[in-house]
Amino acid sequence: MRSFLPALVLAVAVPPLHAAEPPLPQLRAYTVDASWLQPMRPLQIADHTWQIGTENLTALLVQTDDGAVLIDGGMPQMADHLLANLQQRGVAPQQLRWILLSHAHADHAGAVAELKRRTGAQIASNAETAVLLARGGSNDLHFGDDITFPPANADRILMDGEVVSLGGMHFTAHFMPGHTPGSTAWTWNDTRDGRPVRIAYADSLSAPGYRLQGNPRYPHLIEDYRRSFATVRRLPCDVLLTPHPGASGWDYAAGAKASAAAMRCSAYADSAERSFEAQLARERDNAH
Repeated sequence: MRSFLPALVLAVAVPPLHAAEPPLPQLRAYTVDASWLQPMRPLQIADHTWQIGTENLTALLVQTDDGAVLIDGGMPQMADHLLANLQQRGVAPQQLRWILLSHAHADHAGAVAELKRRTGAQIASNAETAVLLARGGSNDLHFGDDITFPPANADRILMDGEVVSLGGMHFTAHFMPGHTPGSTAWTWNDTRDGRPVRIAYADSLSAPGYRLQGNPRYPHLIEDYRRSFATVRRLPCDVLLTPHPGASGWDYAAGAKASAAAMRCSAYADSAERSFEAQLARERDNAH
């Protein structure tokens, strides 16, 4: 964790602020890349879907007739920024109804407890994510207690393929374990100027510093990653976004040109699989 769809991002999208907004502060316990903490104004992805996180951390706001859904909450220090961007989009705190998650690491679930407290939104996740979320990231399979965050309790436990619905929008959970055992992709249908757009928000497929072979705490890690590569390839996917935008070719700092090099799901899975297999080969070589 430490570290060719341009028309779909509307030309009216406002570029992120640089001089006017300084980066959010680093935490004392651990530091992250500065771009993870660089605020940005809402960037429109589709008619109802907006990126409201930071330049290098995705937090997706989906607005419906019955309230809003937030997918991922970024770092713990991002709560005020996210609430400000909600209000910029005309969403009052109490209108946030659901918080969904890609996975429960501090850079994506860190602000969730505070957001839940201040909005009353409910959290929906699978059981694996719910357990790690309730521990605030402690006793992580790979990071131990190094990268913790304020804990939160899930309100609804989801099965693979289950749907969270709000205001005529339907968000389908696709389990894709690997980066964490609870890693999840989300898909939903939106529109762009009245035309249908299938959006996929696929979780991270990286394995940063992970022990891949013979991991006593995650013995089926390799098999899970390989199944998840296949899962991502099968997602309904006109537009792909990822928790770290660069992994799928996005550049939020580019504003209206943010998606100039954006990948589709198959390309994202192919690239991640090549990286994973190369990492696995290096680990095997080093073991001899």
